[in-house]
Amino acid sequence: LTDTIDQTGLGRYLSDALASWRKPFAIHDPGKILLDLALSLALGGDCLSDAGIVRSEPGIYGSVASTPTVSRLIGWLAEDTGAAVTAIRRARQKARAHAWHSAGTHAPDHDASADQPLVIDLDASIVIAHSEKEQAAGTFKRTFGHHPLLAFADHGPAGTGELLAAALRKGNAGSNTVADHISITRDALAQLPGGRGRPGKKVLIRADTAGGTHGFLDWLTGRRLSYSVGWSLPTDFGELYHQIPEAEWQDAYTSAGGIRDGAGVVELTGLLDLTGWPAGMRVIARRERPHPGAQLRFDDVDGYRITAFATNSRRGQLADLEVRHRRRGRCEDRIRNAKDTGLRNLPLHGFDQNQIWLEIVGLASEITAWAGMLGLADTQARRWEPKTLRYRVYTIAATIAKTARRTTVHYSHRHPWALLIVTATERIRALPRAPD
Repeated sequence: LTDTIDQTGLGRYLSDALASWRKPFAIHDPGKILLDLALSLALGGDCLSDAGIVRSEPGIYGSVASTPTVSRLIGWLAEDTGAAVTAIRRARQKARAHAWHSAGTHAPDHDASADQPLVIDLDASIVIAHSEKEQAAGTFKRTFGHHPLLAFADHGPAGTGELLAAALRKGNAGSNTVADHISITRDALAQLPGGRGRPGKKVLIRADTAGGTHGFLDWLTGRRLSYSVGWSLPTDFGELYHQIPEAEWQDAYTSAGGIRDGAGVVELTGLLDLTGWPAGMRVIARRERPHPGAQLRFDDVDGYRITAFATNSRRGQLADLEVRHRRRGRCEDRIRNAKDTGLRNLPLHGFDQNQIWLEIVGLASEITAWAGMLGLADTQARRWEPKTLRYRVYTIAATIAKTARRTTVHYSHRHPWALLIVTATERIRALPRAPD
C-alpha cells in the first residue's frame, strides 16, 4: 500500500493540495495525516484512534500524528468543507490518472469504447448512526442514520472497483432524487483521467430503478453518456405481457455467458408509451422462474419474475445488454467492501466532518484497488476482498534490518503468500513514479 501511494504520487499531490491547511511550525503534513488515516482504514480501522496501528510501526509508515492532531486537522478541514473536498479530489484525480496509465491493459478504461464502455455504478446505502449525529434522521428502512450516495468505477470480472465519489446525505434523503444523481455523476466523471471532459458513449452510467427518472435520463442524454438503469414496469404490465408472442422471447445468459435455463429476454420499447422520455431509449425485460423456496409476488406474471431496465445502447444482443445490466449487482459488493473499509460507521458528530471522513474512505478504497491493479494483476488476488487481503497479505510476520545503508524487510518463508507479496511489491516499484 505504501509503495502504491509513492508510485502514484498520491502522497505528494495531497501534500501540495492541502498546503494551505498546514499551520506554521507544524511537524506533521496534512496530506500524510489523511493518508495515514486511510491506511488504517485499509487495514481494518473504523475511527480516528485506529491510526495507532500505523503509528506503532514507524519503520514502515514513518512519523504518524497523534489522535488529537488528527482530530484537529479534520476540524480545520471541515471549517471550509467545499474547498477541502475539492483539494482532496483534485489530488485523487491526478494520482488516479497516473495509476490507470501505469496499469496499461489492466486499467478499467483501457480501450474503452461505445461497445465496451467504462462502467460507473451509482447506488445509495444507509449508514446507521448509533448516537446523535448532525443531520442523522430516520430512513426509509425505519433505521436512524445517513443515506450517502456513492459512485464506483467497475474494474470488471478481473478486478474489484474503486470509490470515485461519495456524497453524504441526510437519513431521509430520497432514493431517486434527480439533483443528487446528477451531482454524484458529475463528481465521478471529474475523477476520470482527463477530468471534466465529455467522454460520451465510452462511459456507461449504471444504476437501479432510483436512476430511472425523467430528469436524470434527460441529463445523461444531453451529455451523450451511455446508461443502463432499472425500470419500473407499469401496473398493467400483466396485460401487456400476454401481447408478447412467445417466439419473441430470446434465451437469457448467465453471468459467465452460457444459456440460462428457464430465463428469457425481450424488448418492450414498442409496447410501452414512452412519450416524454429521451429519444433512443430502449426498455428490455427479463423473465425467470423464482428460485426454489421464493414466494410469488403480486406483480409476478404467469409464475415468472419480471424485471426491466432502460438503456440507450443500440448495439449488442438483448441477452448481452441484460447481462451487462445485471452485473450491476457487483456494486453491492463494492458497498459492502467500503463498509468494511471505514464506511460502516461515521465516527464524527459534525456533518461536514463526516463528509471529510467519506473522502478518507475513498482514499482507502482506491489505494487498495490500485495496489491490486498494479501489483496483483493476472492473479486471483486482485479480486480478493479487504478481509482476505488483511488476513493473507497485510498481516505477515516480518523483520526490518538495516545494513550497508539499506533497509530490508525479511518475510517468513513459511508464509503461504510471501512470494506473492514480494512479487507484487517488486512490480509496483518497477513502475515509473508519477511526475511532480
